[in-house]
Amino acid sequence: MHQFAELLKQVPKNLHLTLSAIVVCLAALVYGANPGKFLPLIFDFEVENLELKNIFRAVMGLYLAFAAYWLLGVRRPNYWRSATLSNILFMGGLGAGRLISTILDGVSPQYTLGMVLELLMMGWGIYNLKHEKDLA
Repeated sequence: MHQFAELLKQVPKNLHLTLSAIVVCLAALVYGANPGKFLPLIFDFEVENLELKNIFRAVMGLYLAFAAYWLLGVRRPNYWRSATLSNILFMGGLGAGRLISTILDGVSPQYTLGMVLELLMMGWGIYNLKHEKDLA
């Protein structure tokens, strides 16, 4: 475990926020750019209802707003801590929700990897906050 912690110290602290922003922007576009076209291909359900399209586009907007804030934290050091904290809450919330769904609904082949990665990103963010002074 000590070797893993030493390895993390060599990774730039902004990589966590940058990777999160890229992945979340891509997910946002899948959910909201054209939900009637993309979501049936991925999730095997139709998005024809106006309200459902609105919900997916709202999720897209929320995801893009968080990604923009994380990139602001990369560019402006005075925002780094709050951007990292918001990333921890975002990733932890997604991961916890997926874990609850896994327990109550069963294992999702599409989202199990996502859940693991979200929980890892949450952990990486917590590590970065605790070791901010040691990181580049």
